[in-house]
Amino acid sequence: MTLRNKITLGAILIILLSFTAVALVTGLYMNRVYLKQVQLRVRHDLFSAQRIYAGYVKRVDEILRAVAVRRRLGGSLDEELEGDLGNVFQNIYRNSGLDIFTLVDVDGRVLYRAHNPDVQGDIITGHPMIRKVMETWEPASGTVIVPAGMLTGDGEAISKRACIKILPTPRAGSSLKEEEDRGMFIAAAVPFFSLQDTGRLGILLGGYLLNRNDEIVDGIRDEVFGSIQIPEKEIGTATIFFDDLRIATNVTFDGRQRAIGSRLSEEVYDHVIGEGKTWSDRAFVVNDWYISSYEPIRDIRDRIVGSLYVGVLEAPYRQPQKVLVLWILLIISLSAVAAFLLMYFYMKRIMKPIDGLVLMCKRLMQGDLSVRCELEASGEMGLLCRSFDQMADAFEKFEKNLVRESQLQIGQSEKLAAIGRLAAGVAHEINNPLTSILNFTYLVKQSTENDEGVQRDLNVILEETGRVRKIVRELLDFARQAPAVKENIDLNEVLQNLVALIVKQREFRTIRFDARYDDNPEEFYADKNQIQQLFLNLLMNSAESISGEGS
Repeated sequence: MTLRNKITLGAILIILLSFTAVALVTGLYMNRVYLKQVQLRVRHDLFSAQRIYAGYVKRVDEILRAVAVRRRLGGSLDEELEGDLGNVFQNIYRNSGLDIFTLVDVDGRVLYRAHNPDVQGDIITGHPMIRKVMETWEPASGTVIVPAGMLTGDGEAISKRACIKILPTPRAGSSLKEEEDRGMFIAAAVPFFSLQDTGRLGILLGGYLLNRNDEIVDGIRDEVFGSIQIPEKEIGTATIFFDDLRIATNVTFDGRQRAIGSRLSEEVYDHVIGEGKTWSDRAFVVNDWYISSYEPIRDIRDRIVGSLYVGVLEAPYRQPQKVLVLWILLIISLSAVAAFLLMYFYMKRIMKPIDGLVLMCKRLMQGDLSVRCELEASGEMGLLCRSFDQMADAFEKFEKNLVRESQLQIGQSEKLAAIGRLAAGVAHEINNPLTSILNFTYLVKQSTENDEGVQRDLNVILEETGRVRKIVRELLDFARQAPAVKENIDLNEVLQNLVALIVKQREFRTIRFDARYDDNPEEFYADKNQIQQLFLNLLMNSAESISGEGS
């Protein structure tokens, strides 16, 4: 991979990682901000739902207080009921929309049920609201849980509404129950006193059954969210939970059937019912994700008995967020492409001097030492170009010096070759007189055999002349140029002859030869003259490296 590709790829990776990080951070930030804004709205909607819920409690209390204040009774309740009090109660019950409207005496015995007039006389002192009033004989209102045994007297319709079959729900905790038959009421109770305020006459109880009460949850939804819908689903929903069970809701399973009997997710249950805290976050509701808010519902004893929920479907709010994120990604992608193009052209401009350096190096390798960068770059690239130019100048200078020295060496070699040829000629010319001297010396020796002194001198002449002749012959053999002929040679013999040739030369007079030869040398296949020249060069180099005496 070229340097350009490496730098370009590295820059592209850095840009991709940077833009990916920006996109990720932007998406997460937008998601967080967007979700927080929707949560704030849903939390505000929960306040509105609480106000509406509290409004129903206040409505029941006001109805009962109005009756108690306007109908100060002069006689006993039994006598008043035989008069027109029963008709008054029936009119109030029909016009108020209450689910229960009951009158009991001071002992908690039912005197009249406007919602079920045929059943009376049973004792309901165990009713949470009746018990609360009988403790202080002060009006009370709020949320109460009425067990199934006390609902039988209120009629079959009330009992049937209160009984809810528990349905399996995703993300809900485990449950051993199959149905719930207790009633959760918004109720109020006020005491009845005599006209002269001389004693207590009884207690008037009224309220709304929350089990399957579509009116309340739909009223909360319509007032808080309006009637905005998507196909087959309400965007805004409201639910009343008894413990973790949906007893009134407009959340649906399939767009039509209300999710009565489904249960609260375990995570939300632990937070709201278990810890008594408000939940405002994403939550899985029945079969979809909602941005929701839950608030605990407490009874008149301040115990958590359920929760009030409002939420909006997450999907419609996610859609504009997705569109916005896609636009951001598109802008980032276009910016990345533009950055890639700018990086490409910028890298091309930056790498132009390097391309010139590469071309310069190729031409230098081809032998063109006159090539130069010829680029006026700045910074480190300019320094690099100038360094390459200086290197090329040094190469060119070195080559010129090398050529000059080579020419000197060639001239010297030619001179030495000429001297060698001259020496060979001189040796050849010397060889002829030496032959004559030897011949005449032999003749003289034969003619003077009786003179020992002359014989001794002639032997010296013969010996020295023979030695000179041997040196001249070896010199001629060494200088003789012949084609290479390879043969098996005795390397010891070659070296011994060579040493004998040079040992008395001027350059070797102060040098002692320490010669040790192998007694059984291996066969050596080579050209004798060339091997002799090789070892001569080695010996000459060795002699030149010794200053003065040596070995």
